[in-house]
Amino acid sequence: MLEYVTDAADLRLADYTRLRDVELRKSLEAERGLFLAEGEKVIRRAIGAGYPIRSVLTTRRWLESLADVLGDALVYVVSDDTISGIAGFQVHRGALASMARLPLPPMGSVLAGSTSGRVLVLEDLVDHSNVGAIFRCAAALGVDGIILSPRCADPLYRRAVKVSMGAVFSIPYARMDDWFTGLDQIRAAGFQTLALTPDQSVTPLDEVKMTDRAALLLGSEGDGLSSRWLEEADEAVCIPMSARAMEAGVDSLNVVAAAAIACHGLMRGSRQMSGA
Repeated sequence: MLEYVTDAADLRLADYTRLRDVELRKSLEAERGLFLAEGEKVIRRAIGAGYPIRSVLTTRRWLESLADVLGDALVYVVSDDTISGIAGFQVHRGALASMARLPLPPMGSVLAGSTSGRVLVLEDLVDHSNVGAIFRCAAALGVDGIILSPRCADPLYRRAVKVSMGAVFSIPYARMDDWFTGLDQIRAAGFQTLALTPDQSVTPLDEVKMTDRAALLLGSEGDGLSSRWLEEADEAVCIPMSARAMEAGVDSLNVVAAAAIACHGLMRGSRQMSGA
């Protein structure tokens, strides 16, 4: 169903307003049970993952490209200037979709459903771009589950979804109820817990003897893993750094680069277990 709108202040467009106001958007999206998908590819992936469409905001130019997946969804059609004015930025490929959130599965369900036996556990990553990029790395390299600590950024926030290129829809994730006992629950599900740290005195990740079920713990952008999680993990692991780089003061990787390398190492262990 098409509705043509000319006024950026039209109340029908309330799902799409003030997209740069992070705190407002977080409370609004939680209150309304929605998230925003930006651009044709991401919108298609959200729909393909089963998220219901609340409405779509687009321009005449992009109507045809989405017509095959929108069905009878409510579509607000506006001018290029209007959509940029509503969003506060140039909208990628001229389309935004307001999608209804689905209930998150319990942590035990995500762990039990891991067919590769490899999951990531993110502790207190608060940057939405980093969370989105880590989901993309994990999905691309075959990790099939992600567990978030209670304070991790929302993977369905617009920036996280965009950076992940929709990978947040392709990998199951859950949020632990209790940070303090979270690792106990993961171990109870049969997972070996490996804490990634820049400390070069611990075991290199590619030398770890992994079991058939392993969970890699990644810490926050600034401080890394908390001392509790480092101590509680079954083993601390590192990505070996160049001695020359460390002498020059480069002693760590940013969390996304570390996650990409670590996911590759984690899946190496999975392939060895399977005999591939």
